[in-house]
Amino acid sequence: MGSELFHSAKAALSVQTLIKPSWKKLAIFSFTPLFLATTSLTANAQEAVAAAPAADTAYIFNTLLFLIGGFLVMWMAAGFAMLEAGLVRSKNVSMQCLKNIALYSIAGLMYWLIGYNLMYTGVDGGYMGSFSFIYAMDPVGLDGADSAALLETGYSTASDWFFQMVFVATAASIVSGTLAERIKLWPFLLFVVFLTGFIYPIAGSWQWGGGWLSEMGFSDFAGSTLVHSVGGWAALTGAILLGARKGKYTANGVSPMPGSSIPLATLGTFILWLGWFGFNGASQLAMGTISDISDVSRIFVNTNMAAASGVVVTMILLQFMYKKVDVTMTLNGALAGLVAITAEPLAPTVAQAIFIGGIGGVIVVFTVPLLDKFKIDDVVGAIPVHLLAGIWGTFIVPLSNSGTSYGVQLIGIVSYAAFTIICSLIVWGIIKAVIGIRVSEEEELLGLDKAEIGVEAYPEFTSR
Repeated sequence: MGSELFHSAKAALSVQTLIKPSWKKLAIFSFTPLFLATTSLTANAQEAVAAAPAADTAYIFNTLLFLIGGFLVMWMAAGFAMLEAGLVRSKNVSMQCLKNIALYSIAGLMYWLIGYNLMYTGVDGGYMGSFSFIYAMDPVGLDGADSAALLETGYSTASDWFFQMVFVATAASIVSGTLAERIKLWPFLLFVVFLTGFIYPIAGSWQWGGGWLSEMGFSDFAGSTLVHSVGGWAALTGAILLGARKGKYTANGVSPMPGSSIPLATLGTFILWLGWFGFNGASQLAMGTISDISDVSRIFVNTNMAAASGVVVTMILLQFMYKKVDVTMTLNGALAGLVAITAEPLAPTVAQAIFIGGIGGVIVVFTVPLLDKFKIDDVVGAIPVHLLAGIWGTFIVPLSNSGTSYGVQLIGIVSYAAFTIICSLIVWGIIKAVIGIRVSEEEELLGLDKAEIGVEAYPEFTSR
């Protein structure tokens, strides 16, 4: 505003020089106070800009990163819903859609009620945070003291809560796909309550909350183990206790059960791929400096290249081994590449990211049939993608990050496995003993859309 007045005054003075000489003194006399005033305003504005603390700018951009990353990861909930809806049979699509919106909602409530405090409050190198209830949001109408306190954190605490919460829902989504088509709705959601409110937050506190693994030097940048393997171990224990779908494994071998919609599964994969840029990129946790935003950009590139490598490697292996390229396994190859790079998406070179993601594709191709040999029925392939590729990605961190060691990474992997398996077996076992977890054979044959919720996704096409 001051600069505009200044230029207007100069223009007016220039015009006056073209008029009669008798007007010159009057014009100069009239505009001199305005000139001085605008000059003073301009100087004051420049001083104010120079005096504005850099912390304010960093706070704003860091908070924005959490919010943008958070809603991208939230969009992954849609990706999981579409992927699962496409890979289950037509008679179970509505159930998968219902489970995904329900688990996302439960995750939010439980993480607000107890999960966040359990994960981040007062961990101090220990094994869990505080059992205090209800996350405290940023106060409305911040005063000077409140603003100063928040500036010390570097970001809005509400934005941090939102970003951390959507990660919890991701872990629960992994379980949903594995156990599809034969688990009861309410027992599954009851397990989600314990997973999102207690199991995941306690496990997360060990690393991201500043717990004992963090003190040892364990590294998991965005959650190959903390999110994906924890969800994978919970899914594996549930699958073992639940058993396979009827007719999946026979005396003649594995009976294929094709999904309802390959286009829907493909859409879900692309949504997840997009959401992963928020998952990994925003895990930088800051973009208030040139260095931080450059690192976020590097993370984006490595994330994308790892996924692309997972796809290509999976396709080549399938062609070589089976002479045909299975589209569903290729979709999982992309996701396995994404999971693998999640433990360390910043430090690797692009070539290393391609290698890490490519091995994720190899894991999918070789472990999907391995699960079938053990008669572990994983409907969407979540165990190879999230559990095993997550283990690989976590273990290989020292390849590019010299501040870590393979020994400590292995300790972390084993610790998370033991904790999640034991907790999951206890929770699943109690639920199974008290109310049961599996629908009847008749209900499974009919389809859970009809049997459990009474709403069919494709009423004209549910004969199988």
